[in-house]
Amino acid sequence: MTNILQQKYDVIGLMSGTSLDGLDIAFCQFSVDNKQWKYEIVCAETIEYSDVWKQKLLSLETADALTFQLIHAEYGQFIGRLVADFIIKNSIKPDFVASHGHTIFHQPDKKLTVQVGSGAAIAANCKLPVVCDFRTLDVALGGQGAPLVPIGDQQLFGEYDFCLNLGGFANISYDHFGKRIAFDICPVNIVLNAFAARFGKKYDDKGEIARSGLISNYLLNEFDNLSHYRILPHTPKSLGKEWVINNIDPLIEKYELEDTDFMRTFTEHIAFQVARVINVKPYSRMLVTGGGTHNDFLMERIKALSKVEIIVADNDTINFKEALIFAFLGVLRWRGEVNCLKSVTGAREDSSGGSIYSPALSR
Repeated sequence: MTNILQQKYDVIGLMSGTSLDGLDIAFCQFSVDNKQWKYEIVCAETIEYSDVWKQKLLSLETADALTFQLIHAEYGQFIGRLVADFIIKNSIKPDFVASHGHTIFHQPDKKLTVQVGSGAAIAANCKLPVVCDFRTLDVALGGQGAPLVPIGDQQLFGEYDFCLNLGGFANISYDHFGKRIAFDICPVNIVLNAFAARFGKKYDDKGEIARSGLISNYLLNEFDNLSHYRILPHTPKSLGKEWVINNIDPLIEKYELEDTDFMRTFTEHIAFQVARVINVKPYSRMLVTGGGTHNDFLMERIKALSKVEIIVADNDTINFKEALIFAFLGVLRWRGEVNCLKSVTGAREDSSGGSIYSPALSR
């Protein structure tokens, strides 16, 4: 374990999102002075999943136990090799790797959250210590195990009133009466990308497909009246693909609409739900990151309905913020410091989550 007095860290952060775009790899440098953290994303890239890997990850939810464990190990080996190649390609010397893994199950009400990508296999293949499995401890402590990004928002992006990420889901964090709170607002790309696939596209480029559709007010009203949106904002709440399957998919099947109209309606739903949350603090500043920022039409609708100043981050932060923050969570775990806030997740106590695997006893 690194000395707590260490002030600088070179870390690779790994993130695989629910939309299965690929594996984000970001080499980040952190420094701390008088409890003030600074960061830099030195180099980063997204490695797209092959169709084979997409299918393997998609199939795990219904796989038998042996297949699940085999792919868990294989995926870790795959990640470890990608990290090793990334290190050679960029001539870097990381202290360790922090890996989120790929979420297969997230059911905190059942005390269950599972991210595949064996930390031991990653460490063995890239020959570096690995911090992983960030969510399990919080769930065991009665928390949602999500979102975990807010402590990074607080310590790395504290100049903004809100930090919004538009990824598979829209999640937000902000200070509420002296405590950091955060929650998942609604699905975003996990739904929009599924519709884009019906047009033979990976995503709706700039939101042009949705822009061409018409709003179904009946469907929009049903989306907006789902029970998740009645939970108070300061109450920890998280979403997963199971929620989409159980709540969004049945409504999609109920209405016989053109795909463009579904996309237009769901885009309006996203914008309305985001605006509903942030308009409680008019004239504040919000940093927006995530792949959804490239959806021009979605951003237009959020701005049209909002009363806050919206600042879109630089490209590296947009594309790699989650990898950056999981690298930071790894640093906090490495130091034995809190990296998961009970005010965010609803756990009984703050915690320092993450398992550590080292490929060697000494380095």
